[in-house]
Amino acid sequence: MRRFVPYFKYIKAVRWTLIIGILCGVLEGAASGAGLPLMVKYIFPRVFGDHSVPLTTLQLWEIALWLPFVFTLRGTAGYFNNYLLQLAGGRMLQSIQYDYFQKLQELPLAFFHRMSSGELITRGLADTNQLQNTLRVISNDLIQQPATLLFALGYIAIQAFKDQGVGLVLASLAIVPLCVFPIRYVGKKLVERTHALQSQSGTITDRFTENLAGVKEVRAFGLEQHQNNRFFDLGKVIVRAQMKVAKYEKALTPSIEIISAVGLSVTFVYAYKVHLPLQEFLSIVVALYASYGPIKSLGAVSNELKRGSVSLDRLNAILNEPVTIADPPNPVPVTRLEGDIAFDQVFFTYKEGTPVLNDVTVHIPARTVCALVGPTGAGKTTFANLVPRFYDVMAGKITVDQIDVRAMRMADLRRNIAIVSQDPVLFNDTIYNNLLVGKAEATRDEVLAATRDASAHDFITNMLSNGYDTIVGERGSQLSGGQKQRIAIARAFLRNAPILILDEATSALDSETEAAIQKALKKLMANKTVLIIAHRFSTIRDASMILVFNNGRIIGQGTHPELYHSSTLYKLLYDGQATQSNLSTAQIT
Repeated sequence: MRRFVPYFKYIKAVRWTLIIGILCGVLEGAASGAGLPLMVKYIFPRVFGDHSVPLTTLQLWEIALWLPFVFTLRGTAGYFNNYLLQLAGGRMLQSIQYDYFQKLQELPLAFFHRMSSGELITRGLADTNQLQNTLRVISNDLIQQPATLLFALGYIAIQAFKDQGVGLVLASLAIVPLCVFPIRYVGKKLVERTHALQSQSGTITDRFTENLAGVKEVRAFGLEQHQNNRFFDLGKVIVRAQMKVAKYEKALTPSIEIISAVGLSVTFVYAYKVHLPLQEFLSIVVALYASYGPIKSLGAVSNELKRGSVSLDRLNAILNEPVTIADPPNPVPVTRLEGDIAFDQVFFTYKEGTPVLNDVTVHIPARTVCALVGPTGAGKTTFANLVPRFYDVMAGKITVDQIDVRAMRMADLRRNIAIVSQDPVLFNDTIYNNLLVGKAEATRDEVLAATRDASAHDFITNMLSNGYDTIVGERGSQLSGGQKQRIAIARAFLRNAPILILDEATSALDSETEAAIQKALKKLMANKTVLIIAHRFSTIRDASMILVFNNGRIIGQGTHPELYHSSTLYKLLYDGQATQSNLSTAQIT
């Protein structure tokens, strides 16, 4: 229970809604635990007992209306109890999911390399739902159900003691402690089964997201049946895990009911032995029956706490994940940077023992167009990703305008950097709102100017039925590759940052589209420090500096003519690609 205390802040935010809802639950518990037994003891005998003194019509209606009064009180209180707790629960869920989502925005990119998206989605949806439900149960049922139980047991103790003394009290209540044993046993078994089930739920979410992301590849390679079989097999594993949870969870209620039935039988035998009058016996039986309901509910509360503790562990693993890349306590104030970039003896690795960048030292003056070339896995993309501080160096330092990037606020640093990637991500929103990603406060005139510079305005207004209000679909699925690329370039124009990173922005395009976008990029690159991650050598024509990477080191630096004659690797890469694309050295030189 103590483990849930840090999460009580979510309860505090909705405390008045909860308090009113809980009071309604206590009222419902009183009506159930004491109202019905009192009716059996005092109301029924007046109707079905001695008729020597007849009831007046008014008295008869007063007695008859006791039943609808009790049930109206019980039903109304129960309704507001459920409604208000649902409202409080919904608000708690919103807050929990927001904090979880906010945490994901703070975590470094390295974290997402080791956690699958399906697992993160499951924790953000299923586990937050479970935690919200557990908090609601804690705040309500741990008050309402004990209240019902205490009212019922209090009535039993008082009435039994008045009628037959301690003996009947003990006979009536002796069986109640035995109900604790199945509750403890089931709760213990439930923890491990629930943990396995929730882990499997993340796996099936992974399978969904993986299939939807690769829908084209599945069709292209005829993998539909293969995917169906994999999903069916995983579904069988999920069902087995669910049944292991259900085996113990559903066993609790019948176990308590059997024990309760034994308790009623003991009371029945004792009542016969002491010649207990029918109305006293019935009122005690009704009270006993009313008490076993809360006992079952408290058993369910115990199970809920066990399930909640599993979700708590899974959420804590994310919420308590250290934020390794954060703003410094006293950041250096930064406005607009010039774009002078320097790496000083930089080491970086994703996995310990496998360096990706090894003792990299280089200076890229402001307004330099710098191309990064080398074989796959040489460290080019990592080099570029360290500049906006997507990752932190293991050793050495990176400076922009002689300021260590770790000394700036990340928002200030990244506001000075624009990125155009090979596969730009568009959000499922309008063209206009996707453009505002580049500069949220931009005016409409600024947006239109950016799209014209990116050669995007004409296709937006002439080819799309709703123009700038067109919804682009998930990841921009309603647009072609060239159209998405133009939107990404327009974002960069809108941002107008002094540092521009181009991650092979034209490699996936046809030659005609590439030519148009290269023209827009040339305009975008003017007076900026540009890092071009080059996989195709045709993209480095305008580079004033080329860095050659191999095995995490910079093994060559210079212009194309210089490197072509001085770097064996550069010449080998260039000639191999030039042969494939029928390019000659003269075309670049």
